Amino acid sequence: MSREQNRVSTGVAGLDEVLDSGLVPNRTYMIRGEPGAGKSILGMHFLTAGIENGENALYVNLEEPTEEIEQNAKSLGIDVSDVDFLDLSPDSEFFVENLSYDIFAPDEVEDESLTSRISEQVQDVDPDRIFVDPITQLRYLSPDEYQFRKEVLSFMQFLKEQGATVLFTSQDTPSAPDDDLQFMSDGIVHLQRAEQGRIISVPKFRGSSIKDGRHSLRISEGGITVYPKLLPEMHDKEFANESVSSGVPELDKLLNGGLERGTVTIISGSPGVGKTTTGVQFMKEAAGRGERSVVYSFEEAKNTLVHRCESINMPVSEMSEKGTLSIQEVEALQLSATEFAHRVREEVEENDTRIVMIDGVEGYRLALRDQDEDIINELHSLCRYLKNMGVTVILMNEMQTIVGEFQLTQEGLSYLSDNIVFIQHIEMESEMRKVIGVLKKRTSDFERHVREFRITEYGLQIGEPLLGLTGILSGNPTWVDLEDRGTAQRQGSERQGGLNRRSPFGTPHTHTPESRRDGWNSE
Repeated sequence: MSREQNRVSTGVAGLDEVLDSGLVPNRTYMIRGEPGAGKSILGMHFLTAGIENGENALYVNLEEPTEEIEQNAKSLGIDVSDVDFLDLSPDSEFFVENLSYDIFAPDEVEDESLTSRISEQVQDVDPDRIFVDPITQLRYLSPDEYQFRKEVLSFMQFLKEQGATVLFTSQDTPSAPDDDLQFMSDGIVHLQRAEQGRIISVPKFRGSSIKDGRHSLRISEGGITVYPKLLPEMHDKEFANESVSSGVPELDKLLNGGLERGTVTIISGSPGVGKTTTGVQFMKEAAGRGERSVVYSFEEAKNTLVHRCESINMPVSEMSEKGTLSIQEVEALQLSATEFAHRVREEVEENDTRIVMIDGVEGYRLALRDQDEDIINELHSLCRYLKNMGVTVILMNEMQTIVGEFQLTQEGLSYLSDNIVFIQHIEMESEMRKVIGVLKKRTSDFERHVREFRITEYGLQIGEPLLGLTGILSGNPTWVDLEDRGTAQRQGSERQGGLNRRSPFGTPHTHTPESRRDGWNSE
């Protein structure tokens, strides 16, 4: 028998995943959280999941009238029509007439006592699942704390003896903390509302392993959705050890063939230098081969990105229509980092996505709701997961300076990368130019030279190696003197087969002492 068959579903798929397939049967679980955190909604999911499984379900409502619960459930699209209710809310006649009693001392109270009402309903319904909301309401009907704890223990034991799995909610207040109830329960599910969004955690769960940590929770039409924290080590897939070509021979040569599958590449550069266009070049080429490729745009509207690509002969719309390329705009502050990771994971596992691009890291940090440290940790986890699944990852990293001393990546990113490609603005004789190079490649060797980089109406155009040009990364590019330069050119000719005798884009021109732009295109 599988683990799933030995568990009781909460009715929330993401929460079942956190709980390693669900609740352990015939135990009691405490749902705690501030008002509005979603405790009652979780209980509704739990009960309706039982109904769908052919089980009997009982809702013991001690605070909110049944009519209001049904209305709230209907507004969320949750059908509780087949759930049995025992309405013991304060508005009922029973609560008005009975102000204090011992739950399990039926010989000391009248026939219509709380004890008899609950026990009779449980025996009549014979529920497999029971939800008590909130059990702390009984605190106000007990003469003291000792009696309350005694009654709750007896109550829970009675329900478990009936063969039911029990969920109960708690209202924790400074004047009446629920520490005692936490000790009595077999498990605790904690719902929180924080600045970065709703959070769910499981600090206690007897008899099973769980996914530790804080997981994202969203309440929307349909009820609760839980997005478990991504644990990369739990995911793995065999994949071919091969290179992903950019479709631009000069760029592939810089990278010794392209980007390997299952690696993370950071394309780093200043604003407007062409990082996104370079990344989309890899995506477009992969999509053209029929590989599912997805761009997550944090910093640019989808329409703008598509228009820019189409204007330089990148047919992204055509590939989007074929389904091999998807450009998804991520709206600011609508998702947590965990929710975004869940979205990417679904994309990879449901559509066999082979290459993912995140544009860009700074937009990712600003657009998601989490604290900065948590966001970077989540990005690391997401990238490790994608690598384990054989997905090629491209991250855009923006440097703050246009020209000047080169900055590699933002803090905490460099060790994440397998490959680092830089595109840099440089100023030569009062003219802005761009160069491209590779700083790091873990899986193979790479070309150490820089090349001139241009974006034209026909796409990316990358020149031949710029031999004799120094100081690019220091922000002060200069040519070496003529003698040293001639030596560098001769050595480069031997290594590159005469590439230095041509302009960066293949147009021959004459080297003269008067020309300080030798090796650059002369257009």
